[in-house]
Amino acid sequence: MAVVIRLRQEGQKGRPVFRIVAADQRFPKEGRFLEILGTYDPQQGVKKAIVKLDRVNAWISQGAKPSDTVKSLIKHATASA
Repeated sequence: MAVVIRLRQEGQKGRPVFRIVAADQRFPKEGRFLEILGTYDPQQGVKKAIVKLDRVNAWISQGAKPSDTVKSLIKHATASA
């Protein structure tokens, strides 16, 4: 089972809000996931993103691969922490 850390779109039409989730690579983008790792609202910007760094690091240590966007969110979260 290849695990990826990616964004899952939620929110209203025209106002997306994203959850950062750990999911099996075979699951659909908006489908099942294993764990919620944070949230990101593009209207509020990267600095307002909430990332559970301890859980993200735990998944990465188990072999999960973050997407490019999630990598940048993690980078900003570690810089501000």
